[in-house]
Amino acid sequence: MSRRQRTNTILGLLLVLAGAVFLAQQFYPDLQVWDYFTFSWPVYVIGAGVLLLLLGLLVGAPGMAVPATIVAGIGGVLYWQETTGNWESWAYTWTLIPGFVGLGIILEALLEGKPRGGLRAGGSLMVISAILFVIFASFMGGPALLGTYWPVLLILIGLWFIIRSLLRRG
Repeated sequence: MSRRQRTNTILGLLLVLAGAVFLAQQFYPDLQVWDYFTFSWPVYVIGAGVLLLLLGLLVGAPGMAVPATIVAGIGGVLYWQETTGNWESWAYTWTLIPGFVGLGIILEALLEGKPRGGLRAGGSLMVISAILFVIFASFMGGPALLGTYWPVLLILIGLWFIIRSLLRRG
């Protein structure tokens, strides 16, 4: 399947899904899909990310998936902060941004038909992002997933880098 065919297929699926939701709402007026969502200002940031992705699909530029996931991901973080009032969490939630980039790389690779390389590069960024999130959240007032043992994770990561570099030389 060519890039253009994949793009058209994904765009078509999104349009069919949106049409089905609106059609169901026409036949069942009590089904108010939008009533389940609170439209505060971060929802517009998420919407901007979705529009970037759709724009990329329309013009056949799968690379637009990366900025789209960054914008939508930051919008999701802002939405969570808006609903919980936990604005201090930005001290550690910024570490999720490399994970958003990784998700965009995976999505771009899937749209281009090269999933293996995208999964490797994007997956690595997502793992690094998750590790950074756990570390920073543990000592910056977030959920203490590691408690007082977060330095052990740093030691393990350091050992992994050392072993990896030694194995690549040989």
